[in-house]
Amino acid sequence: MHLATNLQQHGPWLRFFSGRTIFRMRYVLAIPALVLVASQAVVSLQGAQHMNLESSSFAQEQRIPQKYTCDGGDVSPELHWSNEPQETKSFALIADDPDAPAGTWVHWVIYNIPAKTSELPEGLPKNATTAVGVQGLNDFKKVGYGGPCPPPGKPHRYFFKLYALDSLLPLKIGARKEDIEAGMQGHMLGNAELMGTYQRRAR
Repeated sequence: MHLATNLQQHGPWLRFFSGRTIFRMRYVLAIPALVLVASQAVVSLQGAQHMNLESSSFAQEQRIPQKYTCDGGDVSPELHWSNEPQETKSFALIADDPDAPAGTWVHWVIYNIPAKTSELPEGLPKNATTAVGVQGLNDFKKVGYGGPCPPPGKPHRYFFKLYALDSLLPLKIGARKEDIEAGMQGHMLGNAELMGTYQRRAR
């Protein structure tokens, strides 16, 4: 009823946009909005400052020594970083294995690392609260670092991902990777990544 009235009032111009055509035009007009949302997401990621993350325990894309795995002492590796943004209020670190058979396996999460900190020492105690930050639960359902422990076969990759944030994360003790990632949304200033590999051979 209202459409018919409008067509009578506005003549051929609206008739051209009637029926299926008006649906198509709405679809076309929606595309720029989708593109805008996508471009904003890209800008957000590109806006993060690139930092440097290194380790005296292993080099980029090199084998992680047995000492830092379940076949050794399961000791957390030393990590140090630089080129953090001046506005940084805290850091968060997530270490995981995307090659695990059951999907990405989380080996370590530590957050609310003080802004003035530039390294994590080797062999961090497996306590929730430490002098260099709060450790959450890994996928072994334990607090702190759980080293590489893949099944025999091809080497797995282990990514250590550091994030500089503009705030502390108000998370409860026992936070997991997904809690940290959710808390970081809209607060990331910079990031860095270090990857090492480990392979277990059949005995």
